[in-house]
Amino acid sequence: EVPRHLIILGGGYSGIEFAQAWRRFGAEVTVLERGKRILKNEDGDVVEALAELLKTEGVRFHVDTHVTNVSGTSGQSVTLRDTEAGEPFSIEASHILIAGGRTPNTEECGLEEAGVQLTPKGHIQVDEYLQTNVTNIFAVGDCANSPHFTHMGFDDFRIVRDFLAKANPLRSTANRQVPYTLYTSPELAHVGFSESAAQLAGIKYRLAKAPMAAFLRTRTMDATQGFAKALVSAEDDTILGFTALGPSAGELLPVVQLAMSEKLPYTKLSGLIVTHPTMSEGLVSLFGGVPPPRT
Repeated sequence: EVPRHLIILGGGYSGIEFAQAWRRFGAEVTVLERGKRILKNEDGDVVEALAELLKTEGVRFHVDTHVTNVSGTSGQSVTLRDTEAGEPFSIEASHILIAGGRTPNTEECGLEEAGVQLTPKGHIQVDEYLQTNVTNIFAVGDCANSPHFTHMGFDDFRIVRDFLAKANPLRSTANRQVPYTLYTSPELAHVGFSESAAQLAGIKYRLAKAPMAAFLRTRTMDATQGFAKALVSAEDDTILGFTALGPSAGELLPVVQLAMSEKLPYTKLSGLIVTHPTMSEGLVSLFGGVPPPRT
């Protein structure tokens, strides 16, 4: 049954994916986000572009909201009383979906008896090899506060496996890449530094940005909405970060990830001969637009 009107509490990754999916199923969808904007960890230009795409599909957004009261029953009729930027308002819907993130399920499972320490937020405290303070007790995935993605949980397994097998060199959580893809349509894919994170860390960078239409495969798909951008070090030619908003954007990540992990200069990508027309061909155009270093 498709909800008549679905209110989604939370404008993070899961909330946004569900918002578009249910809107396309035919539901009226409203997203309430308590922060100043949705997708708080993304750059402003990325959020603005994706939000505009979703708005054209009919998804409504309210940010800087605080729910003060909920009455009724989800699945029948519910009324939420909120404030938006300090101003009171109410909204009625048929269903509520809570997409407020994950909390560790570490209570009442005997960790205290085993002497395993928790963080103040209830995650299991681990070192870079995912070992707890108790020798030979490990924690992986969300409960250890690893990045909340399936592929990061799999990498956690590999770290513990190699540690137990005494592999050389050992894998660890230190400085590992955290790639991810938001499965909206178009997809949002990212790895490495965003502009806002680089600025916060005081890292100087050069920026290359290209509309998705420059990825010529998108023209054959009639899917030119979005863009891609790359951050390249101002000190050398290594790639610091990459973001793409476009069709199959997640498929672009591995090539860039390999260049980043091997500390290859961006010119290795701008100089590639890539088959036409493919999405990867657009990486040649994108990295070909990296400005020269300032002298």
